[in-house]
Amino acid sequence: MAEAIQKVFFAPEGRQVTAVGLGGEGILRTSGRSSHAHRVIQEALAQGVTYFDSAPAYQDSELYLGSVWKKNPSVRQKVFQASKSANRDKKGARSDLDKTLTRLHTDYLDLWQIHDIRSKGDLDAVSGPDGALEAFVEAKRAGKVRNIGVTGHHDPNILARAVKEWPVDAVMMPVNPVEELLGGFLTTTLAEARRKKIAVIGMKILGASHYILPKFDISADLLIRYALSHGITVGIVGCSSPDEVQTLARAGISSKVISRAEKERILNVYKPYSRKLAFYRGVI
Repeated sequence: MAEAIQKVFFAPEGRQVTAVGLGGEGILRTSGRSSHAHRVIQEALAQGVTYFDSAPAYQDSELYLGSVWKKNPSVRQKVFQASKSANRDKKGARSDLDKTLTRLHTDYLDLWQIHDIRSKGDLDAVSGPDGALEAFVEAKRAGKVRNIGVTGHHDPNILARAVKEWPVDAVMMPVNPVEELLGGFLTTTLAEARRKKIAVIGMKILGASHYILPKFDISADLLIRYALSHGITVGIVGCSSPDEVQTLARAGISSKVISRAEKERILNVYKPYSRKLAFYRGVI
């Protein structure tokens, strides 16, 4: 690459990450496709990407990444490895972390996230007695994780409450055109994250855009740059090929700022489809 991907500070302790990261979807969310997955991971490293996402729920994602870090332990020290746990109780979350560290061939995570918070019931279970939050706090205190976070794409108000009430360092949420049109994640949740001065990881950046991209000639590059224009810390996209990784990396170059005209065009295209494309909210 002629220009390097923009880097940003993830958290107050000063660790820097690239503004775009390899998401846990795409080829990583498969099983038994190691050689293909390794090509995508190696391309991300070659492009200078330092943020890598995974989760136990994403099939072999942790195994694919872990096999690369096992062969290249010095590279593992240079990247920012994130994973998650969807367990709501302390014991289950602890077990998830132990398995995650084993699969990733590492003794710590740069970010461990409470996965997919959707309801008040989730909030109560996680933060109640012997809830998962206790495991997360203890893991950070023990040095097994450097940052803790929360993710959600269902209810922006619930996710905002988690950000406000829990001792998290980061939040992962949808950042795409339909979210600006619908409001919620880019208003309530993002505002709470900024007030608390925590990292914001953008997901669902491409959303279900494959339904309309060919028809309206809106590129993945444009949507990634759109997401980054909201001042998030990192935008992650699951990739299925080295070419897609290259597109992701190019979009993370700081000089490629989205124009006002580009942004207005995107919103005009997406407006008739906004509720359908926000299917991950359960609003259809």
